[in-house]
Amino acid sequence: MPPPSAPPSAPPSAAGMHTILGANGVIARELSRALAASGVPVRQVSRHPRVVNAGDEVRAADLLDAQATADAVAGSAVVYLLVGLAYETAVWQRDWPRVMDNVLAACQCHGARLAFFDNVYAYGAVRGAMTEETPFNPCSRKGEVRAAIATRLLDAMARGDVQALIARSADFYGPGATNSLLHAVLFERLRARRAPQWIGDPAAWHSFSYTPDAGAALAVLGQAEGVWGQTWHLPTSAEAMGGERITRLACELAGQPYRLQVMPRWLLKPLGWWVPALRENQELMYQLDRDYRFASGKIEQALGLRPTPYRDGVAATLASG
Repeated sequence: MPPPSAPPSAPPSAAGMHTILGANGVIARELSRALAASGVPVRQVSRHPRVVNAGDEVRAADLLDAQATADAVAGSAVVYLLVGLAYETAVWQRDWPRVMDNVLAACQCHGARLAFFDNVYAYGAVRGAMTEETPFNPCSRKGEVRAAIATRLLDAMARGDVQALIARSADFYGPGATNSLLHAVLFERLRARRAPQWIGDPAAWHSFSYTPDAGAALAVLGQAEGVWGQTWHLPTSAEAMGGERITRLACELAGQPYRLQVMPRWLLKPLGWWVPALRENQELMYQLDRDYRFASGKIEQALGLRPTPYRDGVAATLASG
């Protein structure tokens, strides 16, 4: 692979305000830092936004309100949609279409470009590697919602209503990624000197995106020409990885003996009666019962972005406390 190239220079249309809808999350924080390091002005937008960099503009808005969304987008060159709704199917079905429609209308009204940070639920169960060409074939209700809102955006792009792109990541991990699977089953348990846990098949391949890589790549995409109107997979290591492998690596780096508790599949349903997150996640167990391979060769080759090796990413995550 050729050495990484310098990020493309920002075109005039991307040189103004970059607005993050869905501030405060881990990807939003990494994106904010990367944009500020490039000298780009950043506006943080959420119901209760916080400053990440000195000089950030902060604006409170409810994206379910069309006028509030339009006001938040006004004056933006590029908008990043990173909203995280409550992890409940009913909430997603009710609110995600409204959020997407409001954001699309706001970007169209103000002439802003839109970068939508998405997950892989719309792909459903995939044999082989997931790429940007993988068709939508959701096999969960949450996947159906993600496919529907991504299709809304793709249709608007095709009509010429908005200049936009979709950026996807695999399940992520990294410093401060407290809502991630690996935070709950691996890193927090090692910090407490408890045995890590896994749900599903620990021998199956499972890709993980490192959050600083995802944020930095989003910042590059937002400032680049020639990337709009496309889907991009954010840089993710192609090393063979999965529940057992990443647990062995983390135990080694933490200086602890390898241990792994695999939760029996039959236990998930009764646990879901008391743990809503487990109940909501049961329809996505196909992601943990079989290989989950995420390929990011397109962005690596096009923009020279290299993903962080798992050893370095796991070490940094453990060190972050």
